[in-house]
Amino acid sequence: MGDCGAPEDVNSNVLVARSTGDAQLDKAVWQWLSWDKNQKTKEQIENLLQNGEHKELRDRLCCRLTFGTAGLRSAMGAGFCYINDLTVIQSTQGIYKYLERNFSDFKQRGFVVGYDTRGQVTSNCSSKKLAKLTAAVLLAKDVLVYFFSTYVPTPFVPYAVQQLGAVAGVMITASHNRKEDNGYKVYWENGAQITSPHDKEIIKCIEECVEPWNGSWNENLVDTSPLRQDPLKKICDSYMEDLTKICYHRELNVQSSLKFVHTSFHGVGHDYVQLAFKAFGFQPPIPVPEQKDPDPDFSTVKCPNPEEGECVLELSLRLAEKEGAKVVVATDPDADRLAVAEQQENGCWKVFTGNELAALFGWWMFSRWKENCSQDADVKNVYMLATTVSSKILRAIALKEGFHFEETLPGFKWIGSRVKNLLDNGKEVLFAFEESIGFMCGTSVLDKDGVSAAVVIAEMATYLQGQSLTLAQKLVDIYEMYGYHISKTSYFLCYDPPTIKRIFERLRNFDDPQSYPKCCGAYNILHVRDVTTGYDSSQLNKKSVLPVSKSSQMITFTFQNGCVATLRTSGTEPKIKYYAEMCALPGHSDRSVLEEELQKLIEALIENFLEPAKNGLTWRSA
Repeated sequence: MGDCGAPEDVNSNVLVARSTGDAQLDKAVWQWLSWDKNQKTKEQIENLLQNGEHKELRDRLCCRLTFGTAGLRSAMGAGFCYINDLTVIQSTQGIYKYLERNFSDFKQRGFVVGYDTRGQVTSNCSSKKLAKLTAAVLLAKDVLVYFFSTYVPTPFVPYAVQQLGAVAGVMITASHNRKEDNGYKVYWENGAQITSPHDKEIIKCIEECVEPWNGSWNENLVDTSPLRQDPLKKICDSYMEDLTKICYHRELNVQSSLKFVHTSFHGVGHDYVQLAFKAFGFQPPIPVPEQKDPDPDFSTVKCPNPEEGECVLELSLRLAEKEGAKVVVATDPDADRLAVAEQQENGCWKVFTGNELAALFGWWMFSRWKENCSQDADVKNVYMLATTVSSKILRAIALKEGFHFEETLPGFKWIGSRVKNLLDNGKEVLFAFEESIGFMCGTSVLDKDGVSAAVVIAEMATYLQGQSLTLAQKLVDIYEMYGYHISKTSYFLCYDPPTIKRIFERLRNFDDPQSYPKCCGAYNILHVRDVTTGYDSSQLNKKSVLPVSKSSQMITFTFQNGCVATLRTSGTEPKIKYYAEMCALPGHSDRSVLEEELQKLIEALIENFLEPAKNGLTWRSA
């Protein structure tokens, strides 16, 4: 963590008297108390020291944040592995150092900073304050900073990076995580989240300059520096204009009698979804009043994740019934993901899964392309993408329609980078998704975007109403045409990293050392792919085509009955996730039989591979 002597502004004699007896920990405590200028987080460490809480101090101070599937993400609070003023300053100093090495014109091209509306009073920590400190580090080094004057959806940051020609950008957000968390999401000049080797090199740079520089704590620089620009109006106007490129039925939208309810889950989405509907010619969606405005406590929901389904959509569904609205769209707190519910003929609500929405989006984006493309357009130049744990429905559509389908590792950072690569090579990308309700319609933003997805689903529902169809009915049509894809996703909570490691190591040494399971209960396994180690039994050379990802656990099993199941750790939360899907060929579809078979296989997977009772796992259906 860098060398330092006794801190100048801390009473050294008191610290020596309170020594923990651990030289590494003593040094970390000294560093924290000398560097941290946030009184609340400084007091948290002082209190732990005073009370002799050495294990807690070690947990907080002797490890550092690392980049996961969505950047740096952790609880807000004191410590080098938490999100707070000091760790954000350190992270930005590391990024400055790395960008300065890589771009000779870094200071002129500039850097984008956005933020959501999270906050924690006990740590005097908020997304806006962390964003101001991010900007301060760079402004103090004479870097042009595009600092949004108010909260924005996460997609606005990658969009702004590309539009403004900036070298990189940061969004302060923890997306749909619990209220205690916050995060630091980094985008590269291509408008995609950073991937390896940038993430590893930035971590090295952070470790080289952990002591705050002069000026790094001056959060007022965003108000006084001539190098700070506010990109809000330009980016918002440009984004809404670009959005109309994927609007195909404006006349229908203008005349539509269909009503929509929108909930922004106490986050940033309300104003921007209203503007997006206006850009498509719609009347504004009806907002859920209790959830319309930002609230860092997310006070009306158990958790701020619309993916959790009907239990967190209660207020929006009741409002929709009252207003006669048939479709509910829900953006998560940073508006990069979208949940959708539709009222069925029997009055019940269907909350679509991410995979079901992807089937609808995939059909829609391809059918609109087909209807609007030029005569000489080549379907072989068209691409759609999905993460490897997501439904294979796009693959089925691609096989029948003739376009290309590609898979990436989990996390939109992999999709964004690959899409940029395809675009640079003259390819046309229509749609990409991850099953956790993350969708990219078009390529204006190279990341998931709940704002654009919300208005595209509204146009789709309006178009289908003209055909006397609902979204749910169209979904059945798609499955009938391309083959049923029945999937289930859920997770177990596990707060003990050694237990998680033991579960996955057992699968790698199942019957014998370095041998994977050959069956799971009554179900025979055809192939095993382990992207943590780079093994894939389906390949001639036994090497995974997807890049090796040693920092997370992920093993995929392909069964003889056609089911594909993946077990993986979450990149942002203490979860072991499972994903399972049965894929049937067109015309060979008895949905109830497929669902029954899938359920039995999932039960075998949990019992034989995860062993929840033995490993102390807590189940949660997603």
